[in-house]
Amino acid sequence: MNIPYIGITDFTNFRQVEEMLSVFNTKKSVSVQRSLHVGVMMSQKTLNGIETKWSKAFPPNDFIAEIFSSKETMNCLHYADYENINLEENLTKAIAFGGEGINAIQLDMTWPCPRHIENALANNPGKNIEVILQVGKAAIAEARESPKNIVDYLMNYQNIATYVLLDLSLGQGKELNSEFLIPFIDAITDWTKFNVSVAGGLGPNEEDMNLLKPIIEKYPQVSFDAQGKLRKSRNALDPIEWDLAEKYLIRSLELVR
Repeated sequence: MNIPYIGITDFTNFRQVEEMLSVFNTKKSVSVQRSLHVGVMMSQKTLNGIETKWSKAFPPNDFIAEIFSSKETMNCLHYADYENINLEENLTKAIAFGGEGINAIQLDMTWPCPRHIENALANNPGKNIEVILQVGKAAIAEARESPKNIVDYLMNYQNIATYVLLDLSLGQGKELNSEFLIPFIDAITDWTKFNVSVAGGLGPNEEDMNLLKPIIEKYPQVSFDAQGKLRKSRNALDPIEWDLAEKYLIRSLELVR
């Protein structure tokens, strides 16, 4: 079983990583076995220099390796492409930009081709990379919102992905619905060996983290990630407000203690 993580997504420089890692190490109880997930965003367009509204929000490709400088963190590149364009070629390039420090990649995609993922990993030899497969709104809809169907789909990734991320928010701060997600977690836990992660509307306030309580009470090893609510504007184009990220991190560690 891999160590579960507490995630923050939208780091843009290494100084931010150092600050959050300091909070994480200071506030973490010795009984808490969690890693800090450092999430950096990239899209198919930003990878290939195609102008997009995200071009100024995501860090330049050449900055990513430096952001992944820490050996204490889960350094995860979030690669977004819901059109699945040239997956093997683009994913190979994306992983390369992570440098030596990248040790995880999250696929913000809808049921991407398993063979193309395998080939992209093989094209980056010497890197031990955990794959987080996002299962978002479109992926769940394609599976007809059936936990059994989700498990059937996931069987195609059983030798590729380590984590399955259930995320209906997609970085927009939409509230996590534990009642809806728990049957999916039940099925994934009962019938597969994937680690489970969740995201959606988590943030610095107590009510944000209370959304997660029913899941953590039943599945203490579930990982989770926050993004949208780590800025007051709720606009993903704005930078993270790191005082809010710190509060979220402290509340997260209290929740899993």
